[in-house]
Amino acid sequence: MAAIRNFAGRHPQIVAWIALAIGMVIILIWSAKDVGFTPTQWAALIVTTILLAGACVWIIGWDDEEEQNEMSLSSSEEAMSQNKTPQQ
Repeated sequence: MAAIRNFAGRHPQIVAWIALAIGMVIILIWSAKDVGFTPTQWAALIVTTILLAGACVWIIGWDDEEEQNEMSLSSSEEAMSQNKTPQQ
């Protein structure tokens, strides 16, 4: 169990992708169970759904990257302002 927690802590986007993909595939199968797709069509739909889940997580992750960049920029600006000494 600790290994799973460590993996989730190190790779939160992969875990989110897996969780979202599982949920989306379950909804796909439940919604289209009576349509009469061939096995090849099912495979294509499931693969496409998994890729779509990955794209969703990637797009949502853009906001996290922007926040991290802003935080690192502001902390580096603070460090630079603290290192400056007043000139006499």
